[in-house]
Amino acid sequence: MIKRFFYVILFVFYFSNQILISENNLQSERNKTGINGYIRDSKTGETLVGATVLLKDTKYGSRTNKMGYFSIINLPAGKYTIQVSYLGYEKITKEIILKNNISLREDFELKQNSLMQDEIFVDADREVEKRQISISKVNVPIQTIKNMHIGGESDLFRTLQYLPGVLTSSQISSGLFVRGGSPDQNLVLLDGSTVYNPSHLFGFISTFNTEAIKDVELIKGGFDAEFGGRLSAVLNITQNDGNRKEFEGTALIGAISSHLGLQGPIGNGSWFLSGRRTYFDIIKKFLHEDPQSPLPDFGFYDINAKIVQDFGQNDKVSISGFLSSDNLGVETVGFNMNLDVGNRLLSSRWTHIFNENLFSTLNISYSKYFIDFFGDQSGYKFIAKNSIEDYTAKFNTEYFVSENVTTKFGFETSIYNFAYLVNFTGNIDSTSQGSGNGRVKLDIDDIQSSMFGQFKWSLSEPFSVQAGLRVNYWKKTDIFTLDPRISARYRFNDYLAIKASWGIFHQNLRLATMPEFSFFDTWLPTDNSVPKSSATHYILSIETEPIPKHSLTFDIYYKDLKNISEINMNSLKAEKVADVFFIGNAKAWGAEIFLQKKFGKFNGWFGYALGFINAQFDSINNGNIFHPKYDRTHDFKIVLNYEPNQDWTFGTSFFYQTGQSYTGATSRFQTMLPEQNYGMGKIVPSQRYGLRLPASHQLNLSVAYSFLLLGLESKLILDIYNVYSRRDILIRFYNTKDEGTTVEDVKLLPILPTISFEIRF
Repeated sequence: MIKRFFYVILFVFYFSNQILISENNLQSERNKTGINGYIRDSKTGETLVGATVLLKDTKYGSRTNKMGYFSIINLPAGKYTIQVSYLGYEKITKEIILKNNISLREDFELKQNSLMQDEIFVDADREVEKRQISISKVNVPIQTIKNMHIGGESDLFRTLQYLPGVLTSSQISSGLFVRGGSPDQNLVLLDGSTVYNPSHLFGFISTFNTEAIKDVELIKGGFDAEFGGRLSAVLNITQNDGNRKEFEGTALIGAISSHLGLQGPIGNGSWFLSGRRTYFDIIKKFLHEDPQSPLPDFGFYDINAKIVQDFGQNDKVSISGFLSSDNLGVETVGFNMNLDVGNRLLSSRWTHIFNENLFSTLNISYSKYFIDFFGDQSGYKFIAKNSIEDYTAKFNTEYFVSENVTTKFGFETSIYNFAYLVNFTGNIDSTSQGSGNGRVKLDIDDIQSSMFGQFKWSLSEPFSVQAGLRVNYWKKTDIFTLDPRISARYRFNDYLAIKASWGIFHQNLRLATMPEFSFFDTWLPTDNSVPKSSATHYILSIETEPIPKHSLTFDIYYKDLKNISEINMNSLKAEKVADVFFIGNAKAWGAEIFLQKKFGKFNGWFGYALGFINAQFDSINNGNIFHPKYDRTHDFKIVLNYEPNQDWTFGTSFFYQTGQSYTGATSRFQTMLPEQNYGMGKIVPSQRYGLRLPASHQLNLSVAYSFLLLGLESKLILDIYNVYSRRDILIRFYNTKDEGTTVEDVKLLPILPTISFEIRF
């Protein structure tokens, strides 16, 4: 098997090399006239991702990549009017002269607008979009994310949950279920490096501080060959580089937490540092507690850091770090427990411009997720631990062959270490090895290597196609996979386009998690006891502009999921991964409508999704098909923002969803202890997730007032979570303590108004 992998690698290298040689030969015969450079914010020097560069009255244009770099090549020599624009910024228009066989290097700096009203950007963006193939991809403006507050906090995952096709297990969960896929099927990248636990404890807030984020890209399916190792979606997050021109800071005091962000110039670049912390543990010290029912100790913090340096005009090096930690402690009479959860991420990235045509990125990272659980009930002690360590090296090249052809090639190697320990024997000091009743210990190492290649080709003005292949190899299981992907776009006119995508995706990692809570998320790899997971995506998309300045997207999708996982709650011992999971298949299909207005005083979106999920596991529900907890047939969402002037911002969000499915009961029986006249009531479950809770809906409001305080930019924010105090149901359970069985509900939060204060210095 390993020979096959290297044969394919050699073939891809040979094939790509021949393409590069042939294209370079063609390039030598062509006119090399062109323009390239970086687009930056004029105030901070921060590069702008997705800025539009257009040569007016021509078909030539481009967008900046994740590094803020653009390139337009193979142009006729002569005089042009170049227009550079970005949403929320003033456009730049400049006359340039391009000489024959010379590529002009020029960087541009854009000034921010106070409001998101740059209509020029929309026209230019539409012109460049004619040559783009991006299916099921949503770029959410950072300002929209910052305007949505829950408990005084703006939160990335909370915003993404208001996109059609994106669901959660409950209103207090930030785990994303995208088009029928579970959260572990989403690849979450921070500056190109993998983050394994993107939520703080309880899932109410994600681990990403919005003040540290520059760009957010969510791909809900059919993603490019450069992304692999997941079945459903990609969330690609780019952190701020920092202010290259002057020192500045941001501080926010909220009801749940506070954060501080600092940034400034250093050397030939910049630095950025931000931190966020809850303070419930501090407030708790001033509260009166009932010794019989004490309040838990709970707190979290996260830290983002980044330093960027330019080495000449063509080289940029960055080092970034991310740290998050959660702690939950409970201590009462006869019982105490402690739970620690954390992320550690350190990465370095080097971007290099070989010439106006060739751009490369090298990313080396270390990522760790860990969770430690300890409990003591009247001297009976138990522990559970899990960790995953990931050492990864990635190298990608982007080659602008011509105005019609762009190629990408790259490779990726990851070294994993998984550790899993559960000891419920009552004696956590036991030194016995291996697994047994009440004790599970797994230590697994693995190496994954991947290589990809893809090209985008505009065959004509209206028609473009993109094809790619990803090759994967896992050493431990000696598994070799091929992931082909293809997408196409046909544009009928400036206001109507149709797109289609097909692809195969494989995943080696599995996440064991409780359906209702994420207290103990456990990552394990595929070993020889379970088959590899796979998914096939089919997507058809129609994009149009029914109203001027309003984009409308209609997507139809179908996903065939094979060998996916459900946690085995009945397992008492485990010597292999198959002892922890049930393995089965699922099919997910549906349709989505997304109407969006990105700019203007009044902006936001409307989304509706119709979705269905059928899962089938031989060991669950007697092998019959069931609908998982996150299956919601109807999903309706609205996000609106109104900015009448520079001082006031008003926002509202609303959703209505079909109720979650849950497992009912058919009967009850009583268990009796020997020589005792009492027992415990047990229910006999009905069909797995065969019943549904009432529909879920919620309205949130926020208002922000900006002003100057002692000459500093300040903002006072009022947000009202759950305006009409509808308390949705988190869990429905059967109470069997008494002689009669009763159905009881654990309900979610009522109305929650909060005030927060932000200041910039």
